[in-house]
Amino acid sequence: MQKKIIALAVASLASGTALAQTNVTIYGIADAGYVYSSGGDLSVRDFGRNNNNNDPTFSGIKSGLLSGSRIGFKGTEALGNGLNAVFTLEYSLDIDNNSGVGNTGSLNARQQFVGLQSDKLGTVALGRQYAPGYLASINNDAFGGAVFGPQSFLSNQAGNSITPNSAARWDNSVTYTSPNWSGFTGKLIYGFGESGVENSVSDNGKAGVGFNYANSGLNLDLLYQQRTSLYGNYATLPVAGSTSLAVPGTGDSVNEYYVGGSYDFKMVKIMGSWQQQNDKNLANLDNSVWSLGAVVPVMAASNIHFSYGQLLWDNAGRDYYFSDGNTLDNSSQSAALGWTTNMSKRTTLYAGYVWVKNDNHSTGNAPTTQTGVVGETNNTFLAGMRHTF
Repeated sequence: MQKKIIALAVASLASGTALAQTNVTIYGIADAGYVYSSGGDLSVRDFGRNNNNNDPTFSGIKSGLLSGSRIGFKGTEALGNGLNAVFTLEYSLDIDNNSGVGNTGSLNARQQFVGLQSDKLGTVALGRQYAPGYLASINNDAFGGAVFGPQSFLSNQAGNSITPNSAARWDNSVTYTSPNWSGFTGKLIYGFGESGVENSVSDNGKAGVGFNYANSGLNLDLLYQQRTSLYGNYATLPVAGSTSLAVPGTGDSVNEYYVGGSYDFKMVKIMGSWQQQNDKNLANLDNSVWSLGAVVPVMAASNIHFSYGQLLWDNAGRDYYFSDGNTLDNSSQSAALGWTTNMSKRTTLYAGYVWVKNDNHSTGNAPTTQTGVVGETNNTFLAGMRHTF
């Protein structure tokens, strides 16, 4: 009888220990495809983006076309009374070559954070995290933030932090994410500049606030993000006929605003977004990006995707910095048409076509291939496969 009691006590202790353990999930995406990109004005330098030559054509395999390839680890431990300890460690992979995790270089972290989550009070987290503009850009984009989507690469080439790309991931940050109140959520983020004990922590710091409402097929996003440009940090401007132009930061703010939305009519899902950047530094990289898109379900498990967007520069780079008096007052525009087919819940085949037209003083990178030049018209074809696990 005594042995049975001891055995039950041991089993009870073991069960309690198991309940206290962190539940860890390994997840990821493997995505790669073929890209053919052609077009451009050979009389204009391509800024050395294609092995230091002026060949505007690219043909090859690229990783992470529809979604960035990655591997991640996330976990939750119940602490009691509705409070949980949470963490996420997520790293980028370029599966077309030997880079990302396992490379001799950096870890290429997408996000790394630890925090406390409450069902009633929300979540507070510390580490490298997404600013509100990351998810907003994905929510209201016909290609879900894919690297070849117009809103994605136009906002990225403009140097905006409201983008589904690396600029939306902020180091040294603390975040608060509210619970879901009948479809409404909010997020606050502050990234410390960490410029030294003799300087203000606001130097090179970042802050943002975002609001999202998602309910019954309707999605709305409204947000504001701000960063400072510490003197000595440089912005690189694309200049027609030149490789680049470095302009020093002056410690002033760069303010960004975004509004976007989507609605699912079942037969078609439509979405759109508008964003603006107001740069108070000498670089004066003021710009706005807008996009419209639609996703149309076809057959049992396929979708047609369409998106059009424009990047509009507003006197970016004052005349003082240009010997020829040029400023970046012109625009880039792009349209993309794509097809996705879900072979299963985890495997998706995709194909797409992207058209880009750059004015003479606009940004020069074509999507994914970085072979674009100012003043060019670029045509890109791609096809690939994405598997999630």
